[in-house]
Amino acid sequence: MFHSKSLCFYKSFSIALLVIIFASCFAVNAQTQRSPSDVVRDFYKAMHERRFKDAWSMTVYKSAVENLTAEEMEDLRPIFEGQAAEVPAQIQIDTEKISGNTARVFVQIPLADATPQITSKPADLILVDGAWIIGTEAEQANVKKAGARYFLDALIDLNQSSTEDLLKRLIAVQALYAQTHNGAFGELKDLINAGLISPDTVDPKSSGYNSHIVVPPGGKTFIATAEPTRYGHTGKLSYWMDQTGAIKSADNGGKSVQPK
Repeated sequence: MFHSKSLCFYKSFSIALLVIIFASCFAVNAQTQRSPSDVVRDFYKAMHERRFKDAWSMTVYKSAVENLTAEEMEDLRPIFEGQAAEVPAQIQIDTEKISGNTARVFVQIPLADATPQITSKPADLILVDGAWIIGTEAEQANVKKAGARYFLDALIDLNQSSTEDLLKRLIAVQALYAQTHNGAFGELKDLINAGLISPDTVDPKSSGYNSHIVVPPGGKTFIATAEPTRYGHTGKLSYWMDQTGAIKSADNGGKSVQPK
């Protein structure tokens, strides 16, 4: 009889102990889980401090940056720097709205450092494995589909588009330069010195391309070329254009395009 009662007591005690342990675990998780506002605040802080990998790890874009090499992160720096430049040293959370596994946090951000005007910018979040991350389910699906190539492919598209735009504008730029140089076209350094092209536009670090303009003796013609600084990372297409404005491009492993 005593043995039976003791066994029942120990069973009841064990069950009660398990309940207490599980309840304690849930209480700890509830206390340590960061709120949507906490995540948004930490994200902006990391971006402002240029800790880009830390920042994006708080978002649905985590899988797109976590396995990138230091060199690949450096390739992406111009994009991230542009985004970080818009982040003030201090932000203020306006409101936070939670609905099930989604949340929206409104952040007060100055329109510019020199003006007191404030704009309220929304940040969407989703709850994943018990933690809030910035982004939407649709964005998360797109990132999963592209994987680690998400930011790298976006960078390639941006650099190639910018390079094509530069070549298209070059005809008008050369025409302006020729008006004040006896009808002669200018090389890249000449156009920069004349204030017709920004140095940043053709800086290999920011543009992802090595750009050149060759002007033969007499200056009545020119050849403009551009090749990616790191093929497959900063660009895939190489470009060639002459004074007629005819642009040729080819994916040839980063080598120069040869006109036929």
